Amino acid sequence: MQDLEEQIAHLTRTVEDMSDVMAKQQSEIATLTRRVQMLMQREAGRDQDAGGSATFGNERPPHY
Repeated sequence: MQDLEEQIAHLTRTVEDMSDVMAKQQSEIATLTRRVQMLMQREAGRDQDAGGSATFGNERPPHY
């Protein structure tokens, strides 16, 4: 009986630890998601400011 109680206590602790880790990861995911959205909005603003023109690596700049 004591062995079962020890196993249950160990499993309970493990579940609590995993729950803490998952909560922390969810918070980090939410933060990263907000940052990605912010960067996407910033890049969309840059595209609008540039007039929608795209510069490709193999094209010469207009001042050549």
